[in-house]
Amino acid sequence: MKSKILLLEDDLSLSQTIIDYLEDQGFEAIPVYDSEEAQSMIYEKQFDIFLFDVNVPVLNGFKLLKLIRKQNNLTPCIFITSLNSMNNLEEGFNSGCDDYIRKPFELKELLLRVQTLLKKEFSKKNTIINLDKNFTFDTVSNELKEKEIIVDLHYKELKLLKLFLQCENELVSHDKIYNYIWEYDEQYSDSSLRTYIKNLRKILGKEKIVSLKKLGYRFNSN
Repeated sequence: MKSKILLLEDDLSLSQTIIDYLEDQGFEAIPVYDSEEAQSMIYEKQFDIFLFDVNVPVLNGFKLLKLIRKQNNLTPCIFITSLNSMNNLEEGFNSGCDDYIRKPFELKELLLRVQTLLKKEFSKKNTIINLDKNFTFDTVSNELKEKEIIVDLHYKELKLLKLFLQCENELVSHDKIYNYIWEYDEQYSDSSLRTYIKNLRKILGKEKIVSLKKLGYRFNSN
């Protein structure tokens, strides 16, 4: 499962350049060109990173992110903008961004900043999480591997595993799981969730995922 990036950039040429580069680096990158389109896309899909230009149609990027943060969406955000004063920088961070990159910039620099935020999302020093002596999970490529061999999982099973790894040793409620792995226009399924849990247990061991009756599940790190 690829990490998913939303790019808000109204310069069509620059947008396409960034999208092509990120996709070449193994990400799923989706472009939008104004803040209304961005809001609709955020409502419809889950993203791992936001990349926002500031001077865009309708709401500017600062106002858009403030609105998103008020809705308790904490998806990491990087502003990419030609605004370069200290006041602009301060406004950007005050609006809730995690990083700020001034135009023009090298695409490699953008990549490094994206990768850094993805690592921070898991609060790990490395991109690789060791689940046990046999299994690892790459937080950038979203790949589960058994002794360096990629394990073939259903898309939603990978999303579920990623959620568990973000909430190790914590109760993850059924509602939180439904909201995370099913899109807004999809009907969640209790039976499908049980199947995903069963398949993950077959691979990682039953003891890794504990069912807490009527409450949810807990993923044990040890």
